[in-house]
Amino acid sequence: MLPDNHELVNKEVFLELQVYGLFYDIMRKENDMAIEDSNTELKVNGHSDKVKPYIRRGQPPLASSFNEHYRLGFTGLYNLGNTCYMNSAIQCLAHTPQLVDFFLGDFRKDLNFENPLGMNGKLALAFGDLLRQLWTPDTTSVSPRAFKSRVAGFASQFAGYNQHDSQEFLAFLLDGLHEDLNSVKIKPYNEIKDVDGISNQEVADEHWRNHLARNDSIIVDLCQGQYRSTLICPLCKKHSVTFDPFLYLSLPLSSTTMRAMTLAMLTTDGSNTPTPVTITVPKYGMVKDLIQALSITCSLRDDETLLVAEIFNNRILHFLDRPYDSLELIRDYDKLAAYRLPKDQDSLPLVVFSHSHSEESNDDNDQGGPPFRRFGIPLLARIPEGSDGFELRNKFLQLINPLVMREESSSDSLDDESVNNVNQDTEMDDVAIDGVSSSDEVKGKSSVDESFRLSLETEGFFPARSSIVMDEPLLVPESRRIFILVSWSDEAMKQYDTSILNRLQETSVFPVVSNNWPEMVSLSKCLEAFLREEPLGPEDMWYCPTCKEHRQASKKLDLWRLPEILVIHLKRFSYNQFLQDKLETFVDFPIVDFDFSNYTIHKDSQSSIRYKLYAVSNHYGGMGGGHYTAFAQCGEQWYEFNDSQVFPISEGQIKTSAAYVLFYKRM
Repeated sequence: MLPDNHELVNKEVFLELQVYGLFYDIMRKENDMAIEDSNTELKVNGHSDKVKPYIRRGQPPLASSFNEHYRLGFTGLYNLGNTCYMNSAIQCLAHTPQLVDFFLGDFRKDLNFENPLGMNGKLALAFGDLLRQLWTPDTTSVSPRAFKSRVAGFASQFAGYNQHDSQEFLAFLLDGLHEDLNSVKIKPYNEIKDVDGISNQEVADEHWRNHLARNDSIIVDLCQGQYRSTLICPLCKKHSVTFDPFLYLSLPLSSTTMRAMTLAMLTTDGSNTPTPVTITVPKYGMVKDLIQALSITCSLRDDETLLVAEIFNNRILHFLDRPYDSLELIRDYDKLAAYRLPKDQDSLPLVVFSHSHSEESNDDNDQGGPPFRRFGIPLLARIPEGSDGFELRNKFLQLINPLVMREESSSDSLDDESVNNVNQDTEMDDVAIDGVSSSDEVKGKSSVDESFRLSLETEGFFPARSSIVMDEPLLVPESRRIFILVSWSDEAMKQYDTSILNRLQETSVFPVVSNNWPEMVSLSKCLEAFLREEPLGPEDMWYCPTCKEHRQASKKLDLWRLPEILVIHLKRFSYNQFLQDKLETFVDFPIVDFDFSNYTIHKDSQSSIRYKLYAVSNHYGGMGGGHYTAFAQCGEQWYEFNDSQVFPISEGQIKTSAAYVLFYKRM
């Protein structure tokens, strides 16, 4: 019986219990069943052998309720600076039960310090040490700094703190672990034999035996499968068949013709707070397509028009007001805001309010004041010709009225009449902000002046600022656009919920559930595309031994042997001479039962070909950046691993358009 006070459990002893399978006794499992199983002979990946312990178990190191009590497997990884790609891949491997059993056991006896292709066992040692930290009871987060340093020592591309691809890192790590753990010290020479007249079964088995004679590690045992590659001459129909191992499958995605974009939708009458809106537009469409899609999604009225702006560093960089500009100019990491404006006021001057805040009191509204920081989404409005500074400030108060933090018990909260008056596009005779009840009082109250200071800004990347004379009409520039910088006081920052203004997402950040996607593809379709016969490119001509000429042959791949752990890479990133792109196609993949019987031409009666998903590496954002997370199953519960943050999620949240690398285990 385990003690109720888990603080009394020595963590090292606890790990030893986990490693050597003694938790079966703790969980009242019969020990003799494990002993009997250890003598069972099965075919592992079609290779007859005594089943290795880490393959035999293939289950979480501890029961799920036990895990939850001692917080096993729920450990995050600190982001050292753009290392989310590494964290995502590690968490997926750290929740591969057979790998955990192996590396928390006596794996050092399997280290190969002599392999010239390996890393002297140092990578495997560093990975084992990191796994041990991740599976230490009651550990919230650990730093992978030592592990990253070891990786960088052998792979300079992962040195520094640039963003990388989680799949590329995973491929390097698995290959490096294999070489460090490859028990073959002297690799035999395998002669290529003539396979004409020999059955595919015999050829495949011969290739697989030759492969195992040179490669023997847990990575091969768990993760490597075998496919058949057939080249067909277009003239003489000569077939050339080879069998090759694979570590993962890289499946193509169909290039979508649509693009999902997320924008912040804002009103210009103070009636609502900014709201994120996701739309789909033609990938190579124009601004007018964006406006049309937005108009439908937000139910734009006949008396309204939309103005879209790109926001950079909390300022409007430029307006997207040319309908035939290409949407390709909008990058995934750009930030856009759309403003609903009254159509009958198109001729009036447009005012752009940007926000700033300084801890110090600024007596001058010029550039000689103390440093300040900009924040939030700029707000837009139309104002009548000849408006003065007081009317300008009243308009701003109207726009930010939805941000007021109202407390029922607060004596200075806005009453319903005041709120209604602020929301009306009138002369605002009864504005009640900061305890001020009329426009005359607004003009005379110094407290209001201290809450919000307004200054004029010029257009451009480095704007010049000047003071506003509050009781004089504003000069309207030729562009008909007036840029105002509003300096918020400390008191104003407390009275308004400014966090709402900071909810501006990148255009590529969108709800990722499937019903938001006009185009999606099943994982089965991706597999079919991967296995489909296709002609080689002109640069990949094949020498036909019958024709004695180089031919543009057709190539056909078939799955022959499937591994215990099947890793599937979705090829979301595409590169060519002119363009780098990320495919946002939603892939519908099985979670509980993935039956490969329709995709495997060799049926092994002793090995199941049904798989269950247990981990996913996700990528959010666009090319050259974005963010990686991981989903992993621990027991029966799914968790999201977002660097150092770990929290439970439902199975319904697993399928997203961000899915990048899928991890399946044999059922």
